[in-house]
Amino acid sequence: MTQESATSLDAIEPPVKQVGLVKAAGILGIIGGILLILVAVIAWIGVTNQLTAENITIPDDAAAFQGQQVTGPFTAFVQADVINKHALEASGGKTYAELAQDDPVRETVMQASFLRASLFTSVVAFGVAALVIGLGVLFVLVGLGFLGLVRRFDERAAASPPASTAEPTVATA
Repeated sequence: MTQESATSLDAIEPPVKQVGLVKAAGILGIIGGILLILVAVIAWIGVTNQLTAENITIPDDAAAFQGQQVTGPFTAFVQADVINKHALEASGGKTYAELAQDDPVRETVMQASFLRASLFTSVVAFGVAALVIGLGVLFVLVGLGFLGLVRRFDERAAASPPASTAEPTVATA
């Protein structure tokens, strides 16, 4: 073995850690989170606009929000409850399935059931939008965490001294 090859074997440096994938995941997490938040807010606004366009006012015999317009998840839920209460009063406490097919009240109870289903669908849509907003925030936080790790690694790599190519010295007593 020559002197040159012995020196090159002794000067093996530790491998450089690649953080490009972590950095890309962080950036994609932030972008994806922002997109999730935007889409969910747009969906929330769309459902609110549709409910508002129906111009539904909660009656005075409701458990809450009396006289207010149905524009959000809580008012939609309360209105659906009031519709159920009125339908049961009209049918003598019977549901659509319990009424005879020739009962004239059956049509009213059926319409009430459809209206309740529509209102509950809007409540679910609001819930899904809220969930997606929460996931978007989580994605942004995870992305920021990844970028923080990359920055910390880069700072440590810059602060550490370069690897020495000299042969190690052994202390003698």
